[in-house]
Amino acid sequence: MFNSLIDFYTKSHPVTIGVLALLALYFIVLNWVFFYRYFSLSSWLKNESASLEALLLGAVSVSENSFLNNFVKSTNFISKEVLQLAQLAATKEATKGLSVLSVFASTTPFIGLFGTVVSILDTFTHIGKVSGSMSIIAAGVSDALVATAAGIFVAVFSYTYHQILKRKAFDVTNHIQMQNDALLARKG
Repeated sequence: MFNSLIDFYTKSHPVTIGVLALLALYFIVLNWVFFYRYFSLSSWLKNESASLEALLLGAVSVSENSFLNNFVKSTNFISKEVLQLAQLAATKEATKGLSVLSVFASTTPFIGLFGTVVSILDTFTHIGKVSGSMSIIAAGVSDALVATAAGIFVAVFSYTYHQILKRKAFDVTNHIQMQNDALLARKG
């Protein structure tokens, strides 16, 4: 296994190695973004869920841990406008990191494809210089396709993580909207 990795490294074009290194970096970053945001959104959702439950059971105001607490405390009069501002601020906070995952999901297949094209061009250049058979072409093309596979691999995780976090963010903002509605219903 180790020898085949060294063999791949020595036969591959430097651009392909660079593309694979970039995709590896993307993969590390997207996993960090996902897990950080996933756990922070899960904790936030837990707090908002508890606050909403307390409101529905008769609490006078949102809990101390709720995102809305700072907005409600800052005014003597709870208005629809203040709660809409809180809703917008919560949406902005909840969707942090989604653009990174979206960009990674849309660009990584093309980055991998770029590495593949450069590697295939390199293979055809070597074929012109050396007499050989289809085995030389097949080996060069199969090595080149590793970059495309890596790009698709990273894109699949990016897109999946994006969708999971998007749903979590929706749940958080939905809980905040329900708390807004509960507060406004009590006021009116």
